[in-house]
Amino acid sequence: MARSSEFPTTGAPAPVAVPTRSALRNDRPQRGQPGQPESSASHRRPPRWSTAPLWALPPVAVLGLVFLYPLALVVQQSLRPDSGGTSAQAYGDVFASAAFREALGTTVWLAVGSTVGCLVLGFVLALVIAFVPFPGGKAVARFIDVFLSFPSFLITLALLFVYGTVGMANGLWTDATGAAEGPFQFLTTPWGVLLAEITYFTPFVMRPLLAAFSGIDTGQLEVASSLGARPARIVRQVILPEALPALAAGGALVLVLCLNEFGIVLFTGAKGVTTLPMLVYSKAILESDYPGACVVAVVNVLISVGLYGLYRVVSRRAGA
Repeated sequence: MARSSEFPTTGAPAPVAVPTRSALRNDRPQRGQPGQPESSASHRRPPRWSTAPLWALPPVAVLGLVFLYPLALVVQQSLRPDSGGTSAQAYGDVFASAAFREALGTTVWLAVGSTVGCLVLGFVLALVIAFVPFPGGKAVARFIDVFLSFPSFLITLALLFVYGTVGMANGLWTDATGAAEGPFQFLTTPWGVLLAEITYFTPFVMRPLLAAFSGIDTGQLEVASSLGARPARIVRQVILPEALPALAAGGALVLVLCLNEFGIVLFTGAKGVTTLPMLVYSKAILESDYPGACVVAVVNVLISVGLYGLYRVVSRRAGA
C-alpha cells in the first residue's frame, strides 16, 4: 500500500535557515542609536596619552643646561656687586661711564654702516651673478654658500696680508718709491673694521637675494626690454620690488651679526675701536670687573634678541 503524502519521510533532518553575515551585522546594536544602550566597555577604556611631550624633555633640558643656565648666571652676577648682596649699582655705574656710551655708539654705527655697505655691494654682486651671463657664474654662486662657513678671523687675516703695515700693498709701495712705510695704514682704524665686516658679511645678503632672483620671471624682463626700458629702470621697477623682502631679511641678519662681532675687531688690532663685545672682554679679562662685564653682556643680549625678533618677522614675511 502506498504511503500517504501527509506523513513526512524519515531519514535526513529538515534544513535549518542560517542567518547571513549582513543579517548579523544589521541585528547588531549600533552605538548611539535611540533605545540601544552603549557598551560599558567603551566607558572603561583608558584615555590614550600622547608621548610627544616626553620626547621634548631631553632637548629642553640640554638647552636649559647649556644656554639658559649660564645666561641666568650672567644676569645674577650683574645684580651682585663685589661687596655682596643684591643691588643694581653695577648698572648705574656702567651706564654712567663714558667708556660704555662710546662703545655703544661705536657698535651701533659700525653695525649700521656695515649693513648698508653689505646691502649695496651684495645687491650689485647678486644682480651680476643672476642676470649677467659669464663663464663660471654657477661656480661663483656655489662658492658663496661655502664662504658662509668661513670664520670671520680668516677674512681679517687675509686683509692683514694685503693691507697690513707690512702687507703686500705697503711692500710694493716701499719697493717702488723707497719710502720708509706704505700709505695703507687704515686697517687698524674704524674704517678697517668696517671694510673687514663688509667683506665678510656681504655673502649673507647675497644668499637670500640670489634665491629671490631665481623666482623672477625672465619674461617680464624681456617684455620690459622690448618696450624700450633701460637696464636701470628695469632694476628699479621690476627687480627691486621683488628683492625688497630678501634685502630686508639679509640686512636684519647682518645687523644682528655685526652687533655681536668680536673676532674681526680683535684681529684687526684696532686699539681705538671698542665695541660692546670688546668692552665685555676688557672688563672681565683686563680689569676683573665681572659685575660690570655682565651688565654690558646683558645689554648686548637684549639688543641682539630684539633685533633677532625683528629678523624673524621680516624673514617670515619674505619666505626666507
